[in-house]
Amino acid sequence: MNVSDRVKELIHILPGTHHFYHFEGHYAFTFLPERKETDLPWVWFAPTLERKHPWKLNAWMFRRFLEAKIAVAGVDVGESYGNPKGRNIFTRFYQKVVTEYELSSQVALLAQSRGGLMHYNWAAEHPGSVSCVAGVFPVCDINSYPGINKASTAYGKDAIEFASDLRNHNPIDRLKPLAEKAVPIFHIHGDSDKGVSLQENSAELSTRYEQLGGTMNLLIIPGGGHDETDVFFKNHALIDFILENTKDQID
Repeated sequence: MNVSDRVKELIHILPGTHHFYHFEGHYAFTFLPERKETDLPWVWFAPTLERKHPWKLNAWMFRRFLEAKIAVAGVDVGESYGNPKGRNIFTRFYQKVVTEYELSSQVALLAQSRGGLMHYNWAAEHPGSVSCVAGVFPVCDINSYPGINKASTAYGKDAIEFASDLRNHNPIDRLKPLAEKAVPIFHIHGDSDKGVSLQENSAELSTRYEQLGGTMNLLIIPGGGHDETDVFFKNHALIDFILENTKDQID
């Protein structure tokens, strides 16, 4: 399939093999390291949006994963805001790549911004399949972003109905299964983020997760916003966290 110029800028500088395809009508990709092995560890990136994400901004991280023999994959479920339809597509995509590309049944989730809504809602329902969760200023509270009114349309409900059912779809309210499986979490978030508030998202999730007995490392960037800068996208601590939590899967 044809890929956008943004994606071409990304894959031009990545090692390994790059597979692009449609999965149930949805744009998807799987990047494999040069030396392919079975039961390969992998990072699942969200949000994947055709012609938008991922792109060269993500190249530094992706290169380090591939060089460490870790695959990277993603599927575009649109602006789902973590809705059940998107979660179901995620589940079938997971089954496809684990089987077809012989990836590990344990996946490291990498959530960027609104990708947090999809990843955390899927993880809450499949905690045994998650080795760790890493986030770059991820959305963790639908109230914060995109808000009840906008998100409700993606869930096929009016705002009042959706608000009454929010606890079943809001990441900060769905952490118990991850804590029970002792899934480690790492977020990097700026304290001046105007798009995705630190306090309402990563900080609130950290407080709640630790209250449930979970382990989370929250790296706060003083003065950091919702920025496409190296402090977020060339962050060694985030890479080390994912490598540490996938090393048992690497020969």
